[in-house]
Amino acid sequence: MSLTLNQKMDLGCMTVVLISFLAILIVASTIQNTVPISAAQLDSSYALNNTLFVSGSATANTKADKVIVSLGVETTDKTAQKALLSNSDLMNKVLGALKESGVQLNETRTSAFSINPNYNYSQYGDKGNLIGFTVSNSIHIESSNINSVSQWIDTAVQAGANTVNDVYFSVSEEKLQDIKNMLLKEAVANAKTKADIVAAASGLNVAGIKSITVGEIGFPPVPGPLYAKSVSSDEASSTPILPGEQEVSTTVSIVYILVR
Repeated sequence: MSLTLNQKMDLGCMTVVLISFLAILIVASTIQNTVPISAAQLDSSYALNNTLFVSGSATANTKADKVIVSLGVETTDKTAQKALLSNSDLMNKVLGALKESGVQLNETRTSAFSINPNYNYSQYGDKGNLIGFTVSNSIHIESSNINSVSQWIDTAVQAGANTVNDVYFSVSEEKLQDIKNMLLKEAVANAKTKADIVAAASGLNVAGIKSITVGEIGFPPVPGPLYAKSVSSDEASSTPILPGEQEVSTTVSIVYILVR
């Protein structure tokens, strides 16, 4: 059955009205089922947008409990063989004397060894004239017995050592770990104190922590002072070696959540 133009227009209008009515029902249903935002939700949203960044720090002074002593023997002769034989003889005496003074075998290792030619350039210009050889042999003593450093240096010199290159004090890993744990607790407490002061001044309260970042432990290695001393075995006084103290520090960065 065919419809006239007027009938088609009436049918189209009825369709539009029906669609509009359905849309109104859907919107009304949505509004009716919407849950109102509570005060707690508003406070939560407020808290997420109100944070406070605080940096806390802690510092401590600690004494070294580990030392590395570098010393050795340097000899010179007309031939490399003679210089080496002389050097080996003296070094063996030094090692024997150190062993008798309490240095353990596992605390000693060779750190450097070299044989170098010596030239006289005063008469032969750039070419030079070979006049002999120098042999150097150095050892490291690494120990936790830091109170014996002066004795070891004196003993080595008396036995034939004629070079003392370095005395280096540090803190062992075990002791350093204990210090780290203590400083981290103090740094967190320091940050919390700052956060409470700022929050109170702003009329807010610290409700929790959003994030924490731990900084590196600041622990610059400090070589121990080595005072010059004559290598004469007739000197009665002991070489003064002072380990001193070293400063250890750490920081934490904390983002706190603030509420009213």
